[in-house]
Amino acid sequence: MPIPPVALSIAGSDCSSGAGVQADLKTFQYFQVHGLTAITCIVSETANVVRAVHPVPLEIVIDQVELMFDAFPIAAVKTGMLLSTPYIEAMTRIFSERRPAALVVDPVMIASTGDSLLDPAAIGAYREKLFPLARLITPNLPEAETLLGGKIPDAASLEPAARKLATLCRTNVLLKGGHLDSPECLDLLIENGEVHRFTTPRLAVRGSHGTGCTLSSAIAARLALGDALPAAVAAAKHYLTGTLRNSYEFTSPSGGTVHALNQGTM
Repeated sequence: MPIPPVALSIAGSDCSSGAGVQADLKTFQYFQVHGLTAITCIVSETANVVRAVHPVPLEIVIDQVELMFDAFPIAAVKTGMLLSTPYIEAMTRIFSERRPAALVVDPVMIASTGDSLLDPAAIGAYREKLFPLARLITPNLPEAETLLGGKIPDAASLEPAARKLATLCRTNVLLKGGHLDSPECLDLLIENGEVHRFTTPRLAVRGSHGTGCTLSSAIAARLALGDALPAAVAAAKHYLTGTLRNSYEFTSPSGGTVHALNQGTM
């Protein structure tokens, strides 16, 4: 059996397993990539509520990441929830030294529930320090608006916003347009000034918890496998559409429902 490529997820732990490192590991496994994790925080959450966020001490996060780089031939890295400026600066230092071939940064700022997941003071650290080291950043619309300091009201505004982000952040950008009110979901990839459009039908599902984590980790997995960036995004989008199309709901003992993507299968 051939040895699989290795991908590292640096992100939070979601006890409901819909997002964070749990979603990333299921995604890596689907693509037959060996997954590693470095936990940045413990999040008590479901698809419906974020109840508590407990940071892992920064020195432990750093030690996890350094140990993984020392022990494994890492082909791709994906970052998710990084919490605050010191965490972003620490990862910037490590990546500046280690130079991972494919760094995908999902700038996790706002949960699908609307809860804030990032210290607002850390936005500048993302823009000025970490983003320029990335092969790709994957902001959704609210995150892009936060980074740009302005609204992106419609599909016609996507390309100018994505180009502005690529220039501002000095990296390639996948701007996800799923928050727009339209019958199709349009995502725009700006790679070295060239635009690639990815369109998928909008599916009638009740929840989207973990979609950003799933997409970014799927891109990282495909880059670890050697895909060019547009091909990696296309494969990741296909996988995400399958997890949404085959999603399901649990009835909780309290009488509510909890939505879950069908990650790890198609």
